[in-house]
Amino acid sequence: MVDDLGPWLGTYGRDYVHSPHIDALANSGMQFNRAYAQVPVCGASRSSMFTGIKPTHTRFTRARSSVEGDAPGAVTLPQLMRENGYHTYSVGKVFDDSSDTAERSWSEPPVVPGADMYEWGERGFAVLHTLDPESRNYVSERDRGPIYEHPDVEDDAYFDGQVAQLTIDKLREMKEGEVPFFLAAGFFNPHLPFYAPKRYWDLYNRDEIPLAEVRMRPQNAPRQLTGSNEFRAYHLRGMDVDSDEFHRVMRHGYFACVSYVDKLVGDILAELERLELDENTIVVLWGDHGFNLGEHGFWGKHNLMGGSTRIPLLIRAPGVTQPGITSDALVESLDLFPTLAALAGIEPGAELAAQWDGIDLSPLLDGSAVAIPRDAAYTRWQHGDNLVTRRFSYTEYGRYRGGARQEVVAAMLYDLKKDPGENTNVVAEEKYLPRVTPLSERLRTILD
Repeated sequence: MVDDLGPWLGTYGRDYVHSPHIDALANSGMQFNRAYAQVPVCGASRSSMFTGIKPTHTRFTRARSSVEGDAPGAVTLPQLMRENGYHTYSVGKVFDDSSDTAERSWSEPPVVPGADMYEWGERGFAVLHTLDPESRNYVSERDRGPIYEHPDVEDDAYFDGQVAQLTIDKLREMKEGEVPFFLAAGFFNPHLPFYAPKRYWDLYNRDEIPLAEVRMRPQNAPRQLTGSNEFRAYHLRGMDVDSDEFHRVMRHGYFACVSYVDKLVGDILAELERLELDENTIVVLWGDHGFNLGEHGFWGKHNLMGGSTRIPLLIRAPGVTQPGITSDALVESLDLFPTLAALAGIEPGAELAAQWDGIDLSPLLDGSAVAIPRDAAYTRWQHGDNLVTRRFSYTEYGRYRGGARQEVVAAMLYDLKKDPGENTNVVAEEKYLPRVTPLSERLRTILD
């Protein structure tokens, strides 16, 4: 599980990103090219994925959303595995709150390494502990450090390096056991702030990093379309957010953090192979939501543009997936729970099957099936609901009262065939009006 990882990887056509280990994982299994998160924020996305339950206006809405808080009693993916004989283990950032459903989901208490790597400012904001002495010169008004740093330290000096080592240690332990295991490793990078060892920054020449092609707001976009201001919580080191310098530094930092996590993923996969566990272990790499890198002036997530909603999803299932196959099927994070249950040969039972809003993707994994019973992927954020079909991205912003939508106050329609960058909202153009009604009706069936 990789926090804030959109499809900014070589295997997704970003050949300027150094991600050889994740690319190799993609080449050994199935790559989903059109996978979408249900909510473009970490806690809600993870709670939704781990239960297979879609978000609503009152459920899975916040960064700190939890299963116990929003869907108490819902069965979780690790819980089902544990109840079916698996030893379940969590290390790093898995559930947003590591205590969420912990007693029933995990066979042992979740491990969150490097507690001393966090500091609490006077205003109560948690920040990653800086490792570069120079960083102490940059403290924001919200008590957070600089937006980036790159000290010359070892991989395990930061949180993610410790997550990888603990994962490797657990694999070695489970190799000696007699029970199957379900292991969830959650990496923090490339989440802000962009802190990674210097060697990963050195993989890139900043002057050669491409900037966003369109940095202006989408034409005809309604005022309801906003972006994340999360980056402003950190000290910007005097950079002007509209400058090329800021854009290059931010992209450089994000890509360096992706390359850092890529190396750690590679370490885990290499150990899985060394232990001869790769032949009977399903591997999934999943990003909890996307991340805008200056497209339309947006940084981060927190909106219903494709940069926020589209995610990488890779699955390698020995004996099922064929090396290097891809799928353009519209899939959702919700689909992981029923898919992994099916691959593990676990029958969900009527009650759990009724809980799931996702679809079992296992028929796609060997490349023989080309379709699943879904014609659109759904994402929601705050008062907006988004539907992505093969050709269109359609969003409605509503006014809610008492948990129910009372009216639509604004809408967006992007023709992904003609405008894959979502640069022009065409919802009011006459030639697209016949498209709007069926999309709106299709969205209503999901909301109802």
